Amino acid sequence: MMQLRLDQVTKSFDGHRALDVVKLTLENVRVLVLIGPSGSGKSTLLRIIAGLEFPDSGAVEINGESVHFAEPELLRHRRTIGMVFQAFNLFPHLTVLENVTLPLEKVHGLAPGAAREMAIEHLQRFRMEEHAQKKPSALSGGQRQRVAIARAVVIKPRLLLLDEPTSALDPEMTAEVLDVIKELREEGRDFILVTHEMEFARRVADQVALLVAGQVVETGPVKEVLEQPRTPQVRDFLARVLKY
Repeated sequence: MMQLRLDQVTKSFDGHRALDVVKLTLENVRVLVLIGPSGSGKSTLLRIIAGLEFPDSGAVEINGESVHFAEPELLRHRRTIGMVFQAFNLFPHLTVLENVTLPLEKVHGLAPGAAREMAIEHLQRFRMEEHAQKKPSALSGGQRQRVAIARAVVIKPRLLLLDEPTSALDPEMTAEVLDVIKELREEGRDFILVTHEMEFARRVADQVALLVAGQVVETGPVKEVLEQPRTPQVRDFLARVLKY
């Protein structure tokens, strides 16, 4: 079960404050879903938790361990985090199999044979083994995202981060990827998910946090936040996203 502490995390880009003194403490959570309007800082927060962005100030702690935003500690931290992006982030010149084996060999130091064995096992797990020798351009969007999830999971991360993994997909492919994420939830994986799929969030989340203008304005159990929101920001946001 995940423990997460964000203590006054701040981040600005070119004078724009993307995260404004974010505070959040969670204990024994399996799945946290981040929701909020576009531009509210959700992706930036996820990238800071992953160690892909440096906060301007503040502290991040995962499972009782502080994230040190300096090498070589940060490199070790990144190796324990699986990240799935909106736009797949697969290497277009590599095959599906090579996309999954690459981090195992280059980042985690596995021998090619061992990396290949683990990669094939996970491609089977996500029903992509028959496409192992294809390039990403030959795959559908849903298939590409399944490869990206396989690549993130194969490293056996302590925490999986998914940044709007269905935003680039049509409804059928969205359902396909959400089914995979639900399976990960049922396996007991710890993950943080950024999504606009409110009904899906209701099914998989233990806790929900709403970000508005770079601040966490409300957090709590999913049923409580989505059905009995305490703040006007949450009520306004849900009224907009659930209108149709």
